[in-house]
Amino acid sequence: MSKVKFRFNTKSLTYEKIELNIWQKLVKGLSFLATGMVFAVIIITAAYTFFDSPKEKQLKREISYLQLQLELMNGKLDKASAVLTELQQRDDNIYRVIFEAEPIASDIRNSGIGGVNRYAELEGYEQSDLVIATAKKLDNLSKQLVVQSKSFDEVVGLAKNKNIMLASIPAIQPVSNKDLTRIASGFNYRIHPIYKIMHFHSGMDFTAQTGTEIYATGDGTIEKASNEGNGYGIHVVINHGYGYQTLYGHMSRVKVTPGQKIKRGEVIGYVGNTGTSSGPHVHYEVIKNGEKINPVNFFYSDLSPAEYEKVIELSSRANQSFD
Repeated sequence: MSKVKFRFNTKSLTYEKIELNIWQKLVKGLSFLATGMVFAVIIITAAYTFFDSPKEKQLKREISYLQLQLELMNGKLDKASAVLTELQQRDDNIYRVIFEAEPIASDIRNSGIGGVNRYAELEGYEQSDLVIATAKKLDNLSKQLVVQSKSFDEVVGLAKNKNIMLASIPAIQPVSNKDLTRIASGFNYRIHPIYKIMHFHSGMDFTAQTGTEIYATGDGTIEKASNEGNGYGIHVVINHGYGYQTLYGHMSRVKVTPGQKIKRGEVIGYVGNTGTSSGPHVHYEVIKNGEKINPVNFFYSDLSPAEYEKVIELSSRANQSFD
């Protein structure tokens, strides 16, 4: 039952009953409703701002869990990357060295993934940085694994052909010890026999009588057999593969032709004194990937330890070369 309201009339000094018409009642009701709605909005806004709903609490727990899993995944990716780095180092410094293969270039191992922005769809979220960092690590690891897998395939192929490789790498002297007069000069600066100036002697000189047999020091293919070669006179170049070549200079004559397959120990020519030479000998060079290297390191299949030490001693003496 609604309360009856009165108001005091100052003129008649009496209390009069207040009666509202329909419009006034409607306005009053709407005002009350509007006030209630305002308070309701304030309360609901405050509740959603400062208090989580059960659904929000569940979603936040899931986000926190997923963030933790991403961080753990990043840690595992870092460990996997460290293991892969160790495998790469072993591959370059052990496996590929054993089989005379060049290491994989760092720019190939660490090349980036193509595309203007591969991670654009991951941007714009609260945890975008973490997700993008994880995606980048995974992509880089996958790329490096592909490169490493191909490298191991190559090493496996080299291992299967190990006997061929070992037979191809120079490993004996070009002149037999029984025919050898002496080792005149080695790989170093020497006095030129004709010009009498110091010059770099890029091989070893094995002196022997004219006509002494000269042997191929490894399996390969005859690349050159000619009388042209900057003072080498009649000379032969053998391509052994695996980046190796050998040169035999100052021959009296050759026994092979370009393109001919040759085996280690086969006679390729005979000692002579042609070209820029001051006496019968064979000038012998070992070339790896276009660079001339010391031949003294390639006699391990031909000499005893004592003989090898003697060769090193003789080749290191500072004397006059024969060419």
